[in-house]
Amino acid sequence: MPGAPERFAGPERPSKPAEARRAVERAVTTGYREGGPRCDAAALSDAVLVASELTTNAILHGGGVTDFRVELVGPELRLSVSDRSDDLPVPVAPADRQGRWSVGGRGWPIVCRLARDVRVAGLPSGGKCISVLVPLS
Repeated sequence: MPGAPERFAGPERPSKPAEARRAVERAVTTGYREGGPRCDAAALSDAVLVASELTTNAILHGGGVTDFRVELVGPELRLSVSDRSDDLPVPVAPADRQGRWSVGGRGWPIVCRLARDVRVAGLPSGGKCISVLVPLS
């Protein structure tokens, strides 16, 4: 089984979605080399997209990423992203009442569609942690 989860806290946590994507790619690649699950390209793309969306949402709506963890758990990837906001994620309608298309608002539905065991938990010090499992095959 692969080693300890990759964790980013303090100054090393992702401050950009690209850094979160690289962390997921690194965890999957390292885990596979250490005997972890094989991951097909489509599953890796899903995991990278979920990491990107959760990180983007934490930056745009949650006051920034306060903790980030990625770990291989059997044939799945567990991803946890914490931020400063107590507000729960909500989907945004694609158009307003006048029929004008809105920008954004698609991230949370993407996360919920690609991941399973989606959990949102309040943190004792304030903010929240969103944890998901993304199947790797």
